[in-house]
Amino acid sequence: VQLQASGGGLVQAGGSLRLTCVASLRPFSTYTVAWFRQGPGKEREFVGANFRNQYSTIPEPVKGRFTISRVNADNTVYLQMNSLRPEDTAVYYCAASSSVIRSSVASQNAYAHWGQGTQVTVSS
Repeated sequence: VQLQASGGGLVQAGGSLRLTCVASLRPFSTYTVAWFRQGPGKEREFVGANFRNQYSTIPEPVKGRFTISRVNADNTVYLQMNSLRPEDTAVYYCAASSSVIRSSVASQNAYAHWGQGTQVTVSS
């Protein structure tokens, strides 16, 4: 398994969760790691990425609530989710690629490696 996502669960609205993505890809520092989510009946959407350990980007719908951090020594990327809302309910996936360009960081088609997904459920 090249990517392993974990940390999902059931949380009340307003609560927090931290998702973890552990990679066996090497050299890890050269990989862009992204998080996507797919809610019930919805298309998969981008929720953030760390671009080759250079910077992190968070899209507007979750900016201010979600942050991404990375620990290269542990081959791990975290997605910290605060002030969760029922509409954040989804399966969350981490994805990675060593060949993502900046303009494609939010495109799921740019990523060759995917984790299995972890369920996040936010109750109202």
